[in-house]
Amino acid sequence: MNHLLFDFLDKHADMYEGKDAINPELYDLYKVKRGLRDKNGNGVVAGLTTISTIEAFDISGDQKVPCDGRLYYRGYDVRELVSGTVREKRFGFEEAAYLLMFGCLPDRRELKQFCDVLGSMRTLPTNFVRDVIMKAPSRDIMNSLMKSILTLASYDSRVNDLSEVNVLRQCMMLISEVPMMAVYGYHAYNHYECEESMYIHRPSPELSTAENILMMLRPDKKYTELEARVLDVALMLHMEHGGGNNSTFTTHVVTSSGSDTYSVMAAALASLKGPKHGGANIKVMEMMDDLRANVSDTKDEDEIRNYLDQLVDKQAFDKKGLIYGMGHAVYSLSDPRAVVFKSFVESLAKEKGRMDDYHLYTTIERLAPEVIAEKRKIYKGVSANVDFYSGFVYSMLGIPVELYTPIFAMARVVGWSAHRMEELVNADKIIRPAYKSVAEKRIYQPIDKRQERELAGGNYRKIEEK
Repeated sequence: MNHLLFDFLDKHADMYEGKDAINPELYDLYKVKRGLRDKNGNGVVAGLTTISTIEAFDISGDQKVPCDGRLYYRGYDVRELVSGTVREKRFGFEEAAYLLMFGCLPDRRELKQFCDVLGSMRTLPTNFVRDVIMKAPSRDIMNSLMKSILTLASYDSRVNDLSEVNVLRQCMMLISEVPMMAVYGYHAYNHYECEESMYIHRPSPELSTAENILMMLRPDKKYTELEARVLDVALMLHMEHGGGNNSTFTTHVVTSSGSDTYSVMAAALASLKGPKHGGANIKVMEMMDDLRANVSDTKDEDEIRNYLDQLVDKQAFDKKGLIYGMGHAVYSLSDPRAVVFKSFVESLAKEKGRMDDYHLYTTIERLAPEVIAEKRKIYKGVSANVDFYSGFVYSMLGIPVELYTPIFAMARVVGWSAHRMEELVNADKIIRPAYKSVAEKRIYQPIDKRQERELAGGNYRKIEEK
């Protein structure tokens, strides 16, 4: 431990208290859209895309009327994409990935070729698992994943080649390899930090992405067809969600600087891991654990409503005033991903004997919007988002909490890849929004003329110059 450093930080701590605070009124004065959103939550339009479409309102004359949410991949309703593959008893992740990457639905021959290519790329450089993934394992698998992806760049002789065909190669490789690196990263952590057994199963080129994830994760490699299909649906629903979400916008920003694919994907992962983005499903699970610990009868709706009241009043759980998994930055009446997912959640809950938990979730889904509407001034409807159910599904699949956000990343790397290609093809300027400076001008003082400060124990006071 560097005592000199910690002593310095302790003595200077108060210097940072309020140092960077900006008067909120100045944002209105200069018409700054905080979070690149207006007061109604609408995002500032920063670009154009053909990759996906999100609809939360219908236009009636001059009025925006809230509607059930709709999500389209390259113009296709995601509900139809999911129901089509389920109806035909096929895994859909690879088909949806082809659609996002190439702009059209594949025929049987094209889909088989695409799956064969992805299968052939499910491999890592010699000794990569030993020398990179198993070294310095961490419970934070997202950080481990970033490290692995950045290290992969050193194995690529064409790392900085921004030609479309080369970037496409790199993206397809990462779509294949990210699930491996994430699962292996968890096994390394579980072995070295938790002192459990180590399992490194090689992926099978014949299996789907969802099947390979479950096979690599489990000691006995076994899984049911329903388990694989539910995970496949989860991957489909998480793979893309417009250009404005934080991690995808990060993809556009870093791509616009001319950076390489590995750096772009690592930056997107850094964005996704935040609890306000891809880490939200973990907060839902933690909230549910707290509910069970504080509600004596989880079938009593009055008790549940009282707990939700306490959440919104900042008296329960993390005291942030949030019911996690409820509400979305864009959707109003419903999140189509949550609607699609819910039917599969029920099927899996029946197979796993978790129907009491399922009914608890559906009760909260019904009560939470009422509680929020009573206590908050809201500009649009509040409904369950996809994160509300995804953590519950992962728990039923036996997926450890450490992999919840990495599962999101395994899917979203497809959307990031499509947006990276779109940015490279269409944009010729670095993304560079403006920040209005509200700092006061000051006169430079020679060091012997500056005010002295007495610093101690995290406190300081100015000693006025005599």
